[in-house]
Amino acid sequence: MSRSPSRVEERLDRLESLDAIRQLVAKYCLALDMRDLDALCGLFPEDVRVSRAATGRRALKVWFDQTMREQFTGTAHVTGNHVIEFDDPNRARGLVYSRNEHETGDEWVIMTMIYWDRYERIDGHWLFRRRLPLYWYATDLNKPPIGENKMRWPGRDAYEGGYAEFFPSWEHFWSEAYEADSDVPAPAEIDAFLERIGPRDDSFSVRVR
Repeated sequence: MSRSPSRVEERLDRLESLDAIRQLVAKYCLALDMRDLDALCGLFPEDVRVSRAATGRRALKVWFDQTMREQFTGTAHVTGNHVIEFDDPNRARGLVYSRNEHETGDEWVIMTMIYWDRYERIDGHWLFRRRLPLYWYATDLNKPPIGENKMRWPGRDAYEGGYAEFFPSWEHFWSEAYEADSDVPAPAEIDAFLERIGPRDDSFSVRVR
């Protein structure tokens, strides 16, 4: 008969899981920038969904290969703020900021974005179940992206990247209905801060050309 884990063991597992998920994000950046697509795709489960018609690590590897060869000579991804919350001991969600640089033809494109992640522990390994990229801006190093449509890739029409639209609070803040002189709720419970902020569900999509 298996015994239930103690409170101390549960807390230790949580701490180890938090560190493993942070390492997962760091490994993603390194593998992507060094173009080790085997290592990169190994950070996702075997049944990862790549598109409506394709699943699996092999299909994901092909997608990354095409994307890297068509768009970028070199890249550097640096992550920052990272909020991680657990649905249960083997499933978690997270939001992580990323500041990126891209050599794209004769332009140097800088980007700030966030990833809305779903993580899953499979056979003892924390993996990405899904990564939803939400972009604030992308622009040539010497061209500040002032105004609307801040996603400004060379050779493409400018567009919005979903960075603010994913969070209903952004639209509410700028609406006539917003009132600053109102009661502030109690701090969110553990593993409930992202829900409190209220991101849209995973069906949200970003229009990328």
